Formats: sequence, C-alpha cells, structure tokens
Amino acid sequence: MAEAALRFSYASASGPGGQNVNKRATKAILRLSLADLPVSAPVRARVARLGKGWLVGEDGELVIQADEFRSQRRNREACLERLRELLVRALAKPKPRIATKPGRGAVERRLRGKREHGEKKRRRQDSDD
Repeated sequence: MAEAALRFSYASASGPGGQNVNKRATKAILRLSLADLPVSAPVRARVARLGKGWLVGEDGELVIQADEFRSQRRNREACLERLRELLVRALAKPKPRIATKPGRGAVERRLRGKREHGEKKRRRQDSDD
C-alpha cells in the first residue's frame, strides 16, 4: 500500500502520560479511503462490514485511532497494526453456510415433546370438571 494513501493526524490524547499528555499531541489518527486499499472488491466490502459504525464512515473512509501509549510514534505503530489486523480478518474468506434440515430423530423428538405437552394440558382440563 502506498504511504501517500495513509493520512495521519495527531491530537491531544486522554489516558496515561501525566503532564506530558496535556502538552503533547500523542493520539494518532489514521485515515484511509477504502477505494485506496489494494484489494479486491469483495475484500473491500468485508473491510467495510467489519469496521461498520466505528471504523468506516458514511463517506467510505477508514478511521483508526490509538492513544494508549505515551509517544506519538508508538501510537502511530498501533494504528498500523490495527489496520494490518483488520485486513487479515477481511482477507480470510468466510466459510459459506450450508443449509441443513433437522434429522428424522430430532423431528420425532420435537413432535413427541409437543404431544406430551398437549396431553399434560388435556389431563388438567379433565380434572377440573
């Protein structure tokens, strides 16, 4: 992926750092357009689905933030690691679901249970008369 496609910005972070956190912009924010990802359309769609709501905005821009470290460099590396993890998860093609139907034994057990439940209710009605 081209470095130019990755747009980093920095802001004041919350969290660890003491006075340093008040003086330095250590929070790293990585912005990347999904269209710039060098992957196929199905993988791009999986990235969008995996990051929906908290990573991918309505404009198709991927936003990853890190502010758990005291240094800007380590937070930048954390953003890149999160991007790598997201891409690895999106590259793994999901197993297609194979539609199945319940076996004969399961159907019979379910129907027997329904019959027994109905019998129990009928016995209650008979005893009330």
